[in-house]
Amino acid sequence: MELSHSLLLNEEACNQLGDVQKAEFIFEWLRYLEKLLLATSRNDVREKQKTLVEQLLSLLNSSPGPPTRKLLAKNLAIIYSIGDTFSVYETIDKCNDLIRSKDDSPSYLPTKLAAVVCLGSLYKKLGRILGNTFADTVGNILKAMKSAESQGRYEIMLSLQNILNGLGAAATPCHRDVYKAARSCLTDRSMAVRCAAAKCLLELQNEAIFMWSTDLDSVTTLCFKSFEGSNYDVRIAVSKLLGTILAKAIISKPSTSASRQSIRRISLEEVLELLGTGFLRGSSGFLRASGDMLKGTSSVSRDVRVGVTQAYVVFISTLGGVWLEKNFAVFLSHLLSLVSQLHPKATQTQVDAVCCRRCVSFILRATIGGLLGEKAQIAAAKEICQAIWKLKKVADAVLSDGNLETRLSSTDVAANQHMLVCALQELGNLIYNLGTTAAPLFQDSCTGLLDNVISVIPHPSNCVRLAAAWCLHCIAVALPSYLTPLLDRCLERLTVLKSSPEAVTGFSFAVAALLGAVKHCPLGIPHGKGKIIMTLAEDLLCSAAQNSRLSAQRTQAGWLLIAALMTLGPAVVTHHLARVLLLWKCVFPASPKDLETEKNRGDSFTWQVTLEGRAGALSAIKSFVSHCGDLLTGEVIQHLLLPLPCAVDLLTQLSSILKTYGSPLKTPSIVYRQRLYELLILLPPETYQGNFCAILKELTADLTAPDIQVAASSCLLPPLCHQDDLLILSPLLQETDHKFIEEQLLLGNGVACGSLEYDPYSIYEDIEGDSVPKPLPPTLSVISSASKLFGVVCAHVEDAQRLLILEQLLNSIKHTKGVRQQVVQLHVVSSISNFLKYLAGSKGSLSPEEIRRVVLTLIMGALESTNPLLRCTAAEAWARLAQVVDDGVFTAGLAQVSFEKLKSARDVVTRTGYSLALGSLYRYLGGISSSQHLNSCIGILYTLSQDSTSPDVQTWALHSLSLIIDSAGALYYVHVEPTLSLIILLLLNVPPTHAEVHQSLGRCLNALITMLGPELQGNNTSVSMLRTSCLLGCAVMQDNPGCLVQAQAISCLQQLHMFAPRHVNLSSLVNSLCVNLCSPYLLLRRAVLACLRQLVQREAAEVSEHAVVLAKDSREELTPDANIKEMGLEGALLTLLDKETDQRLCQDIKETLNHMLTSMAVEKLSFWLKLCKDVLAASADFTGVTCVDAVQEEEGDRGDDASVLTTRSNEKSHPFTNPRWATRVFAAECVCRIIKQCENANRAHFDIALAQEMKKRDSRNDFLVLHLADLIRMAFMAATDHSDQLRLSGLETLLVVIRQFAAIPEPEFPGHVILEQYQANVGAALRPAFTSDTPPDVTAKACQVCSAWIASGVVSDLNDLRRVHQLLVSSLTKIQAGKEALSHLYNESASTMEILAVLKAWAEVYIIAVQRHKNHKQISKPTTCLEGLLELVYTDLGTLSKLWLAALQDFALLTLPSEFASQLPDEGGAFYTAETSENAKWHYHNSWALILHAAALWLTSTGFAVAAPDEGTANLSRPVTPTSMCQDSSSKATVKSPEDVYTDRFHLILGISVEFLCSLRSDATMESITACLHALQALLDVPWPRSKIGSDQDLGIELLNVLHRVILTRESPSIQLASLEVVRQIICAAQEHVKEKRRSAEVDDGAAEKETLPEFGEGKDTGGLVPGKSLVFATLELCVCILVRQLPELNPELTGSSGVKVTKPQLLSEDGSRLVSAALVILSELPTVCSPEGSISNSNVSPNHINSSLFPSA
Repeated sequence: MELSHSLLLNEEACNQLGDVQKAEFIFEWLRYLEKLLLATSRNDVREKQKTLVEQLLSLLNSSPGPPTRKLLAKNLAIIYSIGDTFSVYETIDKCNDLIRSKDDSPSYLPTKLAAVVCLGSLYKKLGRILGNTFADTVGNILKAMKSAESQGRYEIMLSLQNILNGLGAAATPCHRDVYKAARSCLTDRSMAVRCAAAKCLLELQNEAIFMWSTDLDSVTTLCFKSFEGSNYDVRIAVSKLLGTILAKAIISKPSTSASRQSIRRISLEEVLELLGTGFLRGSSGFLRASGDMLKGTSSVSRDVRVGVTQAYVVFISTLGGVWLEKNFAVFLSHLLSLVSQLHPKATQTQVDAVCCRRCVSFILRATIGGLLGEKAQIAAAKEICQAIWKLKKVADAVLSDGNLETRLSSTDVAANQHMLVCALQELGNLIYNLGTTAAPLFQDSCTGLLDNVISVIPHPSNCVRLAAAWCLHCIAVALPSYLTPLLDRCLERLTVLKSSPEAVTGFSFAVAALLGAVKHCPLGIPHGKGKIIMTLAEDLLCSAAQNSRLSAQRTQAGWLLIAALMTLGPAVVTHHLARVLLLWKCVFPASPKDLETEKNRGDSFTWQVTLEGRAGALSAIKSFVSHCGDLLTGEVIQHLLLPLPCAVDLLTQLSSILKTYGSPLKTPSIVYRQRLYELLILLPPETYQGNFCAILKELTADLTAPDIQVAASSCLLPPLCHQDDLLILSPLLQETDHKFIEEQLLLGNGVACGSLEYDPYSIYEDIEGDSVPKPLPPTLSVISSASKLFGVVCAHVEDAQRLLILEQLLNSIKHTKGVRQQVVQLHVVSSISNFLKYLAGSKGSLSPEEIRRVVLTLIMGALESTNPLLRCTAAEAWARLAQVVDDGVFTAGLAQVSFEKLKSARDVVTRTGYSLALGSLYRYLGGISSSQHLNSCIGILYTLSQDSTSPDVQTWALHSLSLIIDSAGALYYVHVEPTLSLIILLLLNVPPTHAEVHQSLGRCLNALITMLGPELQGNNTSVSMLRTSCLLGCAVMQDNPGCLVQAQAISCLQQLHMFAPRHVNLSSLVNSLCVNLCSPYLLLRRAVLACLRQLVQREAAEVSEHAVVLAKDSREELTPDANIKEMGLEGALLTLLDKETDQRLCQDIKETLNHMLTSMAVEKLSFWLKLCKDVLAASADFTGVTCVDAVQEEEGDRGDDASVLTTRSNEKSHPFTNPRWATRVFAAECVCRIIKQCENANRAHFDIALAQEMKKRDSRNDFLVLHLADLIRMAFMAATDHSDQLRLSGLETLLVVIRQFAAIPEPEFPGHVILEQYQANVGAALRPAFTSDTPPDVTAKACQVCSAWIASGVVSDLNDLRRVHQLLVSSLTKIQAGKEALSHLYNESASTMEILAVLKAWAEVYIIAVQRHKNHKQISKPTTCLEGLLELVYTDLGTLSKLWLAALQDFALLTLPSEFASQLPDEGGAFYTAETSENAKWHYHNSWALILHAAALWLTSTGFAVAAPDEGTANLSRPVTPTSMCQDSSSKATVKSPEDVYTDRFHLILGISVEFLCSLRSDATMESITACLHALQALLDVPWPRSKIGSDQDLGIELLNVLHRVILTRESPSIQLASLEVVRQIICAAQEHVKEKRRSAEVDDGAAEKETLPEFGEGKDTGGLVPGKSLVFATLELCVCILVRQLPELNPELTGSSGVKVTKPQLLSEDGSRLVSAALVILSELPTVCSPEGSISNSNVSPNHINSSLFPSA
């Protein structure tokens, strides 16, 4: 290949190669030539030009493949654009001659096509230079097109596109001719030709005015025709054409007066009417359609409707967001009219209505969600609200006259139901995505949004009621503060309007939807709501029988509420479980006899209600099993199982009941079946073992039922296929941006898309993102459930019965014909797949030969089915069968069957099915182990993959080959070279129109690269050749026009970069990534981002530089969305993050940016901070209102804070337009990460003097501290936003800034710090978080920031400090007001969180105040603000101390092991309720440590002398409520003595500390351990607690053992020093105790007999120190442990052993010196605690004894 790297083709080397190598060699030379020409001087090119052109033209004649001809043409054009152009006319003539040639043989075709491509390329590059020749060329090409086959038509269209592009307006004379030719191609039978024609016309409309003026109608009709029978690529290309032309028609202004007469101005209404015609009547034109419509036969095919839907989106996107904002009202009313009564055809059946609604919703979502900023979205929401208000007037007219029994006529209901559904769903989606930034919408009384939505809930139409309920769900998720009020409002309406059937169902839907929202709202709802809902549900169920008109509705509502209640989880459900189980038991008859009686007694209506009730009960239990797994004890399961046999009995009776009562029961009975099947799937199979036979019989009947005529393979089968295999099927099965509407094309015209009205119970289920739940119709979902359950039950029955059932299924396929047979086969195969999958998952086996034979017959039948999805499913089942049987002989037999079938079969179906079966066979068997078998597989697949007559066979065979490569692993190594040659050969020869073959080739190449792995780094010749071939393959795929093929190329290059990074050209890879960053294909964008994410982990800076260089040099237009030139790749990614809706992609973008930030933020500090500032400041205008309110400080500060806002508004240009709140949150998180990165970099980032000095030395130096004003401003903007998530991020940023910059002095003003100048901003950022309507989590975060700010010591003036201190005081007042004053909007645990955050913040402030007071005493300075800080806290200390002790008591109770649960108080603790104790634990864990330290300090400051139980109440604004004080309520009963009160408090603090320290978990924070040790130090600072420790030796020893353990498990010097300080205090306590004993002995015995006084201290009684009983021994152990760790040479075991060399003693570190010194001080004190015997024993303690206890192994 190196020989190909020259300016001229090395013909000698080339001619020595074989055909494949020759093609490779030429392609490689052409690739190299393209790069070389651009770098070579003009003169050098001119010198060689003649030879070069000759060589290229001779290649033109040698039948080049598609990629080669494209490159060849490109190079020819470059040569003429750089060199002389005189011979270009000759070249053009030659090409024209080649095209005119009469030779029609297939071998000559590539030469003709190459000539066509060359012409296109030459005209594109040289443009008007060739002006006078183009008429002949275009005429010649168009003439050739008449006889061309599809490849020719495809290339001619693309070539014409290039000619038009190059010539511009000069090509006007040919426009009409090109237009005519492209028109015929736009409805070509080849989809690739249609795409090419659309691209050609898109180029043509730039200059051909007639396309969007006089011929607009015919162009539009033509596009509609083109959509008929189209595929996804055609819909994208044609919708782009149609949307662009229509947009052009509106915005274009005639350029000259001459053209003005001929152009008619087209209004927006006319354009919308044109699009609406296509949407409603399809491509049949206006006259014929009206005739058909009169006859009632016309129906628009779905692909036309979907295509037009995409065209709407392109049309609006082309006009842009600003245009949409201005014209939104017109646009909205037009869209809603598409599903209105004016066009009954569009919604005549439910299936049509659902599909049309989906399309309208998609247009609204893509335009409003994709183009408008948050401000404009709020305006759009108001507009939609107005539309809803107008539409609901119809229903209002009926409901307002008070007579709720009145019914609307069905036509009135139909008139607006679908419009309302679309409007409500979009309103919900809008608010869901706006999150809490939508708050202004609800504060605006004129809009009345909530009233509007709630007023629609009792609408007569079921689908409207559900849409309104779903809209409320979205509102509750977006704004959690509205969840409880909405729930209350709906429950109240449900209770009041109990006699209106519409209101009962509507409001029960709403309550269920709101309950489903609770799991998305971390702050939850009050616990008591569960009880209210349960009571209401029981009431509805009990009163259902009272009024037959309401029976069905009340029954459904009751069970729906119970089912939704289950989603609240075990904590809520456990209190209502007994009542639910009782209702469940009562809903079914007690015995078969009762069921029989019931059957004989009922009528059609009662059965309808009964089935509804029982289906509801089954749903509720299913919901219970799904969401409350922790409550499924043996006893509960027993209760659940009681009615099951009867439920199954009823299932078996359904068919006879149906015969008796007819069609009204059809749907209820299907729903009942589905619910029962769904529940049984979830329950353990052994629990219903006795009913297996009956269930299997029913399942078989369902799967083979004669009345199901629709084969819904795309609903049933995709989950049963392997994800990798779905890639070879229709692109519709893959992820696309249009999946929401494209799904309906998969289902075929007869099958409905999923929609909420098919299963109201799905309204509370968890789904991803903002999309509405889309349950399928019951007839389809029952089959899906039946086939899943069949898998479970069939795996558990006896072999004999299994065989019987399987044979029955096989016969049912044989005995049916035509469409019926396909349907039955589909159901049976899906059931068999589920059965095998379940068996494999449960490690079951399939032993009897007969069963295997039947299963095999069923699978083989499906492998030969005409349905490709079914073949895919069968191939997966084939692999599962091999896995389950797990027998080498059997697997070999399966392989043999495939070989024989593939050798003999000639039809496409059999060849594709069995080739995939062959590839899948070893998927679950751990790979291929036989090389003979591998050779056979490869031989057959090689042959099939070269079958150029059938692209399908090639695609499947190559996909299969990629699976074989994966399965074979290293065994495949010998086949790598031939396989690579085959791949390259096909890549160079398969026409680009067969994109699916290229995709499979890409998968093969990817598998090969993965298999070769790190070996690709090697330097020997063979590896080098393999690597070159791989790179060549990637280059061919990168040039392919198909986006999915390009995605494959990128993922191959990503793999290559992982294994052999040096050999991948990073610059060209980054180039192709940037170009595709905003591709319309989701899978290509995903591939780009996955690759980028990997690249920036290693080479972030290089990737970023390449992207910018590329953007600056770019000759070809980069995607306009990604403005890399100005904002760099990072800015482009942030812009993309803001627009992207795919969650996986967004995650990849965030990770990519995080890696880039980690690598580069410190080097490119200003750039990154500017990016974040631009994103955050872009929303400053939106939040202006909030911020200005927040800044009402004293006059002096106002200017300061206002500047934070106003500086930005003067700047006109803004790189980010209206970023969404989620992007702003990410930017705020990035700021925190940048600060963290700087922490680990240069010291100057946090030292302003040093930073300024270094900046002077070199202006390129950049340090974080110089950007402090920006950091504060960003934190301020985020903290005062409308979005709660952004406020949290802003407060977190502020906290980080305070912690990092608090101690940095201001060089210009000695004695001050640099943060001092920003105190007004900090105050203004915090104040909004303490308003009454702020959520508890924001207030809790703000408390943390307040305490950090006060504790940081930045503010030295007491009056300035008071401002922030006042915020904490207000929170404390709120807590004192007791539980009733706290918010009832959220769960009780949210109040716990807020209270504890406030107490923790006060604790931190108090701890700092005490520490500073201590330090100042020591330095004995005059009192300053720091004294004042203690004074500030002192005012509230009485209150705080009680609250702190109450919180600690709660914490102690909550940390009790579960076996003591019965001892917990029934009503809960001071700050938590018994029901929410589990949720509250987490909040206590976050706060207890600082509260403990503060409480210990307070107790120390009082010296345990404040005895009154109600101390401190004088400072309370009102008494602390009894509920808040556990010790108060208990002290009322028995008044405790002061001694008892002290003892309780002492043990509370000591107990919590010891419990925590003796079992330190790995996640215990340093902060908690330090706070705990400091609390112990504070406790032992005063005499009374020391006397308790001194007098109780066991307590002292236990404490020492705990501290010893802390020292052993925590290496931190600060923790070890703090532990040693506590040890010193314990020894001090023991000394005092000994002294006290001596003193009292002296007093008792009188001074006269002193010489006979007894000795006190350790060792007196025992004559020595007893390990485990001795305080001194425990201390010795601990101190020696410290000494030996710091000075290992002290350990005789180590220094004395022969194997250890005696090394020179090391110098101690500063921390080490402190530790040793502290240990020695303690040791020196020990003799004073001992008696004389003990002292001698102490000095004689064997070091070995201590060592053996320290180092058991020594």
